[in-house]
Amino acid sequence: MILSREQILAAEDLPKETIDVPEWGGSVIVSTMTGTRRDAFEASIVLADGRPDLIDMRAKLAVACIVDEAGEPVFSQGDIVTLGRKSAKALERIVKVAQRLNKIGNDELEALKGN
Repeated sequence: MILSREQILAAEDLPKETIDVPEWGGSVIVSTMTGTRRDAFEASIVLADGRPDLIDMRAKLAVACIVDEAGEPVFSQGDIVTLGRKSAKALERIVKVAQRLNKIGNDELEALKGN
């Protein structure tokens, strides 16, 4: 079956998962990134000269993937540094789910660093 424009745009293709973050006293929703958010995330971890920018990488991924109940981003790019100051244990819990939902493994991260 060939999909129409309307069918493609109406498809629910952003799986989400609610995870407990005891360090923060509650739960967050981690979502698959949209194409735009994935592009922004990938651009944020590479410097202009092509070298990897790993500073706040966990926070960058969390910002790209934490959403509210309506699927809207909870954080903006301006929150990266502040979120990066939060518990590494909490961020790592979020990152693991975000990596799984978005098919971002160590191989993909290495490839991004190389590109």
